[in-house]
Amino acid sequence: MPTILLSGPYRIFFVSLDYAEPPHVHVRRERMVAKFWLSPVQLAHAGGFTRTEISTIGRLVERHRDNFLEQWHEFFGT
Repeated sequence: MPTILLSGPYRIFFVSLDYAEPPHVHVRRERMVAKFWLSPVQLAHAGGFTRTEISTIGRLVERHRDNFLEQWHEFFGT
């Protein structure tokens, strides 16, 4: 599970077994893990985060979306 960004309390990463799915990232803080699609940026799974925190994470994912997509295609070879 390669980490692609550490930002504050958030670890943003890919899961290598997710290669067959559309581009997305997982975001972990403590025991909570959310999933965001990247095209377009959209919440797939809130994973225990509050709505307020999901909004914060969504803005973070949106800000880094182009970089995440580039890393996705590089990592998965697509």
